[in-house]
Amino acid sequence: MIHEKYYELLKKQEDLITRPNKKTGFYNGIYDRYAYPVLTRDHVPITWRWDLDKDSNPYFMERLGINAVMNSGAIYLDGKYYLVVRIEGNDRKSFFGTAVSDNGIDNFRFTGSPILLDDTCPEETNVYDMRLTKHEDGYIYGVFCSESKDTSVNDLSAAVAAAGIVRTKDLITWERLDNLKTLRSPQQRNVCLHPEFVDGKYAFYTRPMDDFIETGSGGGIGFGLSESIEHAVVDEERMTSIRRYHTITESKNGAGATPIKTDRGWIHIAHGVRNTAAGLRYVIYAFATALDDPGRVIAEPGGLLIGPRGDERVGDVSNVVFTNGAIVNEKDEVFIYYASSDTRMHVATTTMDKLIDYVFNTPADALRSVDCVKQRISLIEKNNALLNS
Repeated sequence: MIHEKYYELLKKQEDLITRPNKKTGFYNGIYDRYAYPVLTRDHVPITWRWDLDKDSNPYFMERLGINAVMNSGAIYLDGKYYLVVRIEGNDRKSFFGTAVSDNGIDNFRFTGSPILLDDTCPEETNVYDMRLTKHEDGYIYGVFCSESKDTSVNDLSAAVAAAGIVRTKDLITWERLDNLKTLRSPQQRNVCLHPEFVDGKYAFYTRPMDDFIETGSGGGIGFGLSESIEHAVVDEERMTSIRRYHTITESKNGAGATPIKTDRGWIHIAHGVRNTAAGLRYVIYAFATALDDPGRVIAEPGGLLIGPRGDERVGDVSNVVFTNGAIVNEKDEVFIYYASSDTRMHVATTTMDKLIDYVFNTPADALRSVDCVKQRISLIEKNNALLNS
């Protein structure tokens, strides 16, 4: 017998899922923010969390609870918006689930069951933060963080990060490939696959790391080539968007959404991290690389694109926004999916025209306060001339 409480919770969940999203009053001319998260832990199907059987679960306890839903890859297929999202259980283990929407801003519903990856890595404990790439070879690839315990030290919090790779053609059946090997970097996180071949090879945006948390000698977002995808190996990683002192990328930075191709270059939406008195602050920024050399930066607007604001800030990691997924539809509308506070997913929307304008016409970081003031004075003088004309 199905517990009667199930129908009560199902009604509440349906009200949540079908609630129309709406633009907030936020304005910067670049993008629109939306009032409600597109996915939260409360969107996860009840059948993924509860035993509905009244005999075996008379108190209708949540047997397999969910703590957070965040950091989703994103892809546009057959006119629908798909998110492959990181779902973190109450036990800290993360797994992937697929949610789909007709309009990209609300009514996201999880489909089927959680994604069961091939169990090819006995040492792997946790997986999370998948980037999705529709590659010109015909496959959709997911590149994610594969986390294992660091057995070289006697520390239960020490971990090793690698880039896991899967591929699919339908977002239902997934094939696990070998983890990416980077011959000159001991650990990797925030790895993204470029959507086209470069010199006949698979191209990866990497984040070289000395250990699980610290980038150490890692200078920024790397770029490297591999002959194979089934057994991906990158030798040399050259830096694209680099870390710089006293900027939003001072502590570390990492690739986010799959690069967006425009007639002026590849636009990247990434994350930058710096230290504050309240801990690490994660923000989202953008840059562009050359069409003929996707590892060479040609434009990098100064400052952040999206930062933590308002109701998006909750809990003990409220100074965090993070993205690893964006979509461009056939109308050249852009949907940037980002997590806030390591708990839930939001969306910001813009257009290709606006995004190109922002990336290529916004001044770069002048890197020194005196030069930043000169930029502002120049802008003020221009505006005063207009206002007084």
